[in-house]
Amino acid sequence: MLVGVPKEIKRDEYRVGLTPSAAREYVAHGHRVLVETGAGVGIGAHDADYVSAGATIAATASEIFATADMIVKVKEPQATEWVQLRKGQILFTYLHLASDRPQTDGLIASGCSAIAYETVTAADGSLPLLIPMSEVAGRLSIQAAAHVLEKHAGGLGLLLGGVPGVAPAQVVVVGGGIVGTEAAKMAVGMGADVTILDKSLKRLRELDDLFGGRVRTLYSTADALHTAARQADALIGAVLIPGATAPKLITRAMLSDMKPGAVIVDVAIDQGGCFETSHATTHSEPTFVVDGVIHYCVANMPGAVPKTSTHALNNATLPYGLALANQGLGALKTVPGLAQGLNIHAGTLTSQAVAESLGMGFTPYG
Repeated sequence: MLVGVPKEIKRDEYRVGLTPSAAREYVAHGHRVLVETGAGVGIGAHDADYVSAGATIAATASEIFATADMIVKVKEPQATEWVQLRKGQILFTYLHLASDRPQTDGLIASGCSAIAYETVTAADGSLPLLIPMSEVAGRLSIQAAAHVLEKHAGGLGLLLGGVPGVAPAQVVVVGGGIVGTEAAKMAVGMGADVTILDKSLKRLRELDDLFGGRVRTLYSTADALHTAARQADALIGAVLIPGATAPKLITRAMLSDMKPGAVIVDVAIDQGGCFETSHATTHSEPTFVVDGVIHYCVANMPGAVPKTSTHALNNATLPYGLALANQGLGALKTVPGLAQGLNIHAGTLTSQAVAESLGMGFTPYG
């Protein structure tokens, strides 16, 4: 199979679909790898590194889209990319279609088979290709909050961990999954006062054991969320419904009761955001203010640390990508959980969660 790796073109995105090491694995399995020139520069991987790994360098992305059997990316295809996809071609990348009707329509029109990293599902129900970026984003959320809380950034002027004799910041994490757990780890490590809310008592018990009493755990209700939001100096949105639009848990009314200069970090923004007032921002313009509360809603947070993110992502995606290269769509039947990643196939939407979020019909694959 000819595997194509175009350079990412989304604003402030520096990751790349394959590292040179991953490209070498594809070549070792008898496949050809075509990489757009400069695609790996953001992680310090140059064309010569890919050539040494056995890949071929393409001068343009259009050459890759026109010839590759499978396209491996990081971020969802942009409008200029999805029009270049074609019937019979496999697209393997993050998609986040539940909040993106134009992309969904574009991929359906292309006729390609689009497999989303974020909905590939392991036997235990976990999302193995989303976990690495959730880990990165969860940790980054606290770095971002700590920065925005500084006075020059418009925040309250608080040091997250305080100092002896001065209380630390109040960090509230909404959602106890991978993102929320990693955010709490970072916040606790920096000395903050941390509260985690979740609707799963089982998960709250696990978190209580994990942190040994160093965080407060609260069952998530509207009242609990409202009270926690009022007290928060930093509020981290870390909820996820696989493949579907994130629920709007923090309303405008709740927001208006928060402290002026407090910060919210909406890690769920790729799925539409879990705060009613959220809209996507970029690394170059990461924040905006509503009712005195600073919103950090960067849609590709792990892109800020592309070297770490790309290697972590490739560690997870490589076995699945190799299976697709070796078997084509036949891998959907032989690799557990990969079929759940198929969101679009040959002009039809195949994901029920996406269909329900967008109000569309769907046809299950196979």
